[in-house]
Amino acid sequence: MSLSDINIDDTTLAELIRRLPKAELHCHLDGSLRSSTLMELSAARGITLPAATPDALASWMRVDDARNLEEYLARFDVTLAVMQTVAELERVAYEFVVDAALDGVRYIEARFCPALNTREGLRVDEVMDAVLRGLSRGERESGTVARVIVCALRSFPWPHAMEMAELAVAYRDRGVVAFDLAGGELGNPAHVHAQAFDFARNANLAVTVHAGEGDGATSIAEAVHRCATDRIGHGTRLQEDATLESYVVDRRIPLEVCPTSNVQTRVAHTFAEHPLARYVALGAVVTINTDNRLMSGVSLSDEFRHCVTQLRFDAGTIASLALNAFDASFLPWADRQRLRRDAVRDLDLWMQNASSVFVAHPTASQGVGA
Repeated sequence: MSLSDINIDDTTLAELIRRLPKAELHCHLDGSLRSSTLMELSAARGITLPAATPDALASWMRVDDARNLEEYLARFDVTLAVMQTVAELERVAYEFVVDAALDGVRYIEARFCPALNTREGLRVDEVMDAVLRGLSRGERESGTVARVIVCALRSFPWPHAMEMAELAVAYRDRGVVAFDLAGGELGNPAHVHAQAFDFARNANLAVTVHAGEGDGATSIAEAVHRCATDRIGHGTRLQEDATLESYVVDRRIPLEVCPTSNVQTRVAHTFAEHPLARYVALGAVVTINTDNRLMSGVSLSDEFRHCVTQLRFDAGTIASLALNAFDASFLPWADRQRLRRDAVRDLDLWMQNASSVFVAHPTASQGVGA
């Protein structure tokens, strides 16, 4: 349905979606700074930015002119420049959680590569401790639960991936819930780093892999069959291999879909043409995510709202997508079930409110299953 099919204006829709109980599974810490914080920390370092106000800086940081994933990733040099001290990292992590909570996000997994925060002498354990302190403070103050996914980068030579996997395992009981492989996919196949995934899995740590964003379905196949991934980061090009697509759907491997980011990196032409609608129709375990709140210029509520206005998703579909993220989180089972029960309770109330503004639809009037 389009906005013309909904009995509300855009402002009312935005507030309705903000109140939707949400979880986010694919969000980069170093891509989600507040523009005001980026400006303040840059000024303290004597770094000149091409914008005079936070709003202007946010506009400049939004990557709308990239021709591919690699050009999109280049903007991270700006944020990483102010994430090199304990104080900077703790502040960024704290605000990361608070901002998520203000957007109605109840659980969030912050992913980043600690090796990128050691340029001025910090050890990776100091980086981890600072980030975890910031996330913990944000969690205590907001109630939003935050955990960490440690990323290795595809383009970094061995043994970088193993070092990051070892770090993730070492912090498994201190807030880390998974190990990931990120960065430019094209020319950097996941199998080169497969031993790091073997190590993480053998230590009983969950794994996820960026795949099917900067490269084709072969990238996803490597993530699934060689790295034995528990979730797929993006997975946008899964539709290019029908048998693999069926395998992922049948085995209930969750997709961490980031639609706006995919449009920016030219993996999808427009939001309306994004294959996530196809994956939802096929019954895949689809979760909605921002990827990078600053670079993509979106909140998680924005992404859900676009699913309504651009993909014509009804209230029942929106509620199901929200619940998928709680189900697919890397939290321990008991914690996941607790958050899920709370989400189901509040989703039933949300559906009652939504039914008064969404045009009647067979799924829009249904409650959310327990």
